[in-house]
Amino acid sequence: MVDTKNDSRETVQKIVLKVLKASLKGVLFYGVYFVLWMLLAPIPDIVPGFRQTVETFVMIYVFLIIFGELTSGTVFQHFFNVAKTLFVIGYLIFSLKSGILGVTFQNVRLTVDLRLFLIIAMLLGLLGFAKSLLQAISFLNQKGERPSD
Repeated sequence: MVDTKNDSRETVQKIVLKVLKASLKGVLFYGVYFVLWMLLAPIPDIVPGFRQTVETFVMIYVFLIIFGELTSGTVFQHFFNVAKTLFVIGYLIFSLKSGILGVTFQNVRLTVDLRLFLIIAMLLGLLGFAKSLLQAISFLNQKGERPSD
């Protein structure tokens, strides 16, 4: 009877620690976003829709960070890591509109070719994707191994 009480207490402590850790990571990531946003304050005036794009990205990314931390120690943590990397790749492609951006400011039209940056970012994202998949496979392999008798 006492063992179940201690087990349930340890389980509650683990859950509370996971929630605190997830909340702290989410708040820290949002704090970094907030500080960087203050440094990049004039950009939303030049690029229309920039603020909405960045805020949507940060909101979804923080959501994935929090759920990844809440599910730490399970296979779902690795699924959220995979989802995070796929989200970053997809959002880069979506927000950069295939790598060529055009901005009109007063009477000047500025076109920027970011395809090289997009390719490098996608390759780095794919590297993170592969890392997350290998971690999930390793996790499942360790859980599947049974000690020999």
